[in-house]
Amino acid sequence: MSDKTFTVNLKLLENYLFQIDFGEFGNLLSDEPEPLGGGEGPSPAGLLAASVANCLSASLLYALRRHKEDPGELTATITGRFGRVEKFLRVTDFDVQIRLGTTKDALPSLEGAVAQFENYCTVTQSVRRGIEVNIEIIDSAGALVHRSTTTQE
Repeated sequence: MSDKTFTVNLKLLENYLFQIDFGEFGNLLSDEPEPLGGGEGPSPAGLLAASVANCLSASLLYALRRHKEDPGELTATITGRFGRVEKFLRVTDFDVQIRLGTTKDALPSLEGAVAQFENYCTVTQSVRRGIEVNIEIIDSAGALVHRSTTTQE
């Protein structure tokens, strides 16, 4: 068991609208989409997707910076899908595309960084125990740098 912890507090405001308190980082509203909620904030599934994409992007950036390399303007897009699992609606998979702001040729250590970065991502490696996460890294010229897929058993 780890001795590192974190705490996030939630408060129901109305219907399915929650205030999420991140302490010193402020508050965020989250709501279920219509017809269940009012769609007044990102859904819990959207927050999960943002966490996966953010963690992967930060992990790739960390791996590149360890080699003193700059990927330029790094962006990411994540698409999630819902499906029925044992009769209940679940997030079944995510497709993540990370785009580098430079070409792969401008990053001599890219191959080594890409080989390691997924292991640095605490969120994705935790989520992958139940949700398939497929990752592509594309450079600024549109060349595929990396592709990985996890398949749930």
